[in-house]
Amino acid sequence: MQNQSIVTEFILLGLSQNPNVEKVLFVIFLLVYLATIGGNMVIVVTIIYSPALLGSPMYFFLAFLSFLDACTSSTVTPKITIDCFYKRKTISFDCCMIQLFTVHFFTGAEVIVLASMAYDRYVAICKPLLYSSIMTRRLCGILVLVSWAGGFLHSIVQITFTLQLPLCGPNVIDHYMCDLFPLLKLACTDTHIFVILVFANSGAICIIIFSLLLVSYGVILFSLRAHSSEGRKKALSTCGSHVTVVLLCFVPCILIYVRPTSAFSFEKNMLIFINVLTPLLNPMVYTFRNKEMINAIRQLWKRLRVDSDKF
Repeated sequence: MQNQSIVTEFILLGLSQNPNVEKVLFVIFLLVYLATIGGNMVIVVTIIYSPALLGSPMYFFLAFLSFLDACTSSTVTPKITIDCFYKRKTISFDCCMIQLFTVHFFTGAEVIVLASMAYDRYVAICKPLLYSSIMTRRLCGILVLVSWAGGFLHSIVQITFTLQLPLCGPNVIDHYMCDLFPLLKLACTDTHIFVILVFANSGAICIIIFSLLLVSYGVILFSLRAHSSEGRKKALSTCGSHVTVVLLCFVPCILIYVRPTSAFSFEKNMLIFINVLTPLLNPMVYTFRNKEMINAIRQLWKRLRVDSDKF
């Protein structure tokens, strides 16, 4: 079905109408974005140039997760930051669709990567003797491809829903970005069926994968009873960072899909957390208490200093 929209651009209301507040927001978002890209790229580069880390499935997935976090932040934060300079914030219809597609693509891939990381921890703790034979490079590559395919399928479904919406007049979005719920509010038709389909797509992904993660960590905790106290402490330490990131990602997502469909301001606040703050917090969570990552970053820094001294 061809899209019936006659809207060529949307007006975004953003986060504030106060120019002074927007100046503060510009500084905050700029610093957050620079820290997000810097932190995640440090993780990616460190793992790539540290053979011992890159050969570990856990760090292989971590590098991929950090790359996805940087991409997710880049689809949202620069636009919010630049818009702080403008009183009238606009986005073309095509750019709106691209932003909608890319945000759901990267976040969809990310939740599948988190599930893959949980499976990696399950095998490492519950089946340590079979770990190297199960978590092969081939399986890790397949899981990464599945995450790309899953994110693509999810975003294709979302964009297909959106392109069916007849947008025949109103074009003011009470949001800082293009997302499906605010666009549903502008549609010149009854959107109850669309809302159900959106909840079935995005809501099901959040809830099903989060439930699988809870089950996997429940099994891990149950199996730790047979380990020594030192083994339990080490296992919990390696899982703690991942559990924190899972909560940062899924709790806001689930809260969005259990709230009343009319609570758009709530969704706006939650998406700020998901799309802007979570990509910033993830590298901090994975590096601050991870001695291997900290040592690898130090070694890479020393190597760079030595190479720079040669020139």
